[in-house]
Amino acid sequence: MSIDVRDLLQGYFNALNDRDIRACMALVSDELILQPNQGFTEHGRDAFAAFLERQLHCYREMIESLVILVEPQGRHAACEYRVIGEYLATDDGLPDACGQRYEMRVGAFFEIQHGLIARISLHFNLPDWLAQVDD
Repeated sequence: MSIDVRDLLQGYFNALNDRDIRACMALVSDELILQPNQGFTEHGRDAFAAFLERQLHCYREMIESLVILVEPQGRHAACEYRVIGEYLATDDGLPDACGQRYEMRVGAFFEIQHGLIARISLHFNLPDWLAQVDD
């Protein structure tokens, strides 16, 4: 079965914007590897679901200006986008949340296997984000 990686990733980002965990989970493999910007690599759907739950609890974000680049074989992709967000609830190890607003550029790298997202690696400028939410 051939998939359109651009459609797969657009669907993933649409689901994130819709805050739809179920739709996100439908697009990732059981063996998903999540490599967050800070912290340790997480493995599997359960860990990813917990990550999404925490993200939705602590942040309200909208992804804009999405650019999707796919290598010719469709096994790897890179995305750049702008996040406009609000820090809703204090995330573990980060400053206290009180509704601070922020904007940042994010880069994400994906590995695709069997028509599903098998790896997500997220990268952004944490010191810049911290400066925006520090009050």
